Amino acid sequence: MVNPPVHGAETVAPRSILFVGGTGVISATAAQRAVALGHRLTILNRGRSTRPVPEGVETLHADVWDVSAVQEALAGREFDAVADFITYKPDQAKASLDLFAGRTGQYVFISSASAYQKPPTRLPIRESTPLKNPFWQYSRDKIACEELFYEAYREQDFPLTVVRPSHTYDRTKIAMVGGWTDIHRMRAGLPVMVHGDGTSLWTLTHSKDFAKAFVGLLGRPQAVGESYTITSDEYLPWNQIYQLFSRAAGVPEPELVHVASETIAAHSDELGPNLLGDRSHSVVFDNTKIKSLVPNYCATIPFADGAREIVNWYDANPGLQVVNQQFMDLSDQLIGWARRGA
Repeated sequence: MVNPPVHGAETVAPRSILFVGGTGVISATAAQRAVALGHRLTILNRGRSTRPVPEGVETLHADVWDVSAVQEALAGREFDAVADFITYKPDQAKASLDLFAGRTGQYVFISSASAYQKPPTRLPIRESTPLKNPFWQYSRDKIACEELFYEAYREQDFPLTVVRPSHTYDRTKIAMVGGWTDIHRMRAGLPVMVHGDGTSLWTLTHSKDFAKAFVGLLGRPQAVGESYTITSDEYLPWNQIYQLFSRAAGVPEPELVHVASETIAAHSDELGPNLLGDRSHSVVFDNTKIKSLVPNYCATIPFADGAREIVNWYDANPGLQVVNQQFMDLSDQLIGWARRGA
């Protein structure tokens, strides 16, 4: 008999796990965590990501929305847990129900903390906070998916667990609205646009921290029928987030100019829904519920370290330092108006 792997004080019984997706910001790190703990991991995706799959992972290549292709790839297979990272719309949720009903002891749907009530009527946000987001279609679609899955749980005993992450990042993801363009502006001595007055609170979670809690949920029967928020317990005002990026970029005193989120939204159909439906509101989360099931979970990576990791990675990969001229022009325009009091 092979003993389960031991990592410090943590002993884990190996489980058979399927990741649908498996190479995104959240899922790639969760895959590394699952393998490190000795789980038998299979990843199902189209095989187009630049993020590598950990050694020892079984990979199956198929378009998950090609039902016949997935049924062929998974013929006769069952899993202790299936984690779905790529369902965003209700029609996809219906397809997932057909594909995975009877194939797994637990189906984990990765929803979004942006689905929680916006603006929130009270903080901290808990799993009991209502789901309502009139600003952002992405969030409404996630809510609709949850409703379909929970109906299947109630009426068909579908083994659902819902996970709601908030802003989860790895070294490739810049949290500022302009992405690398904002770093470019800082280093060029140009003013940088910050939405609102910069004082609303935001929670950022490193994917390595998220993975600790997420993988701890997999194959846990007591998690079926439940929803879990998974975030860091560190929350920062947006002014400080921008300042942490600027210091990591070697610019100790950036010029931050505040522009109302509504003004940015009025001039950018791309940025508006995310700003009004998420980033412009303070979000502080209560992680008591996930910690009660995964008691060793604690987010330990401060965003000060995360910001340095991100900037260092982009500096080491200059080909990814893409300046968005459209965002440059928008920043110049709205900063000019803000300075003139328009």
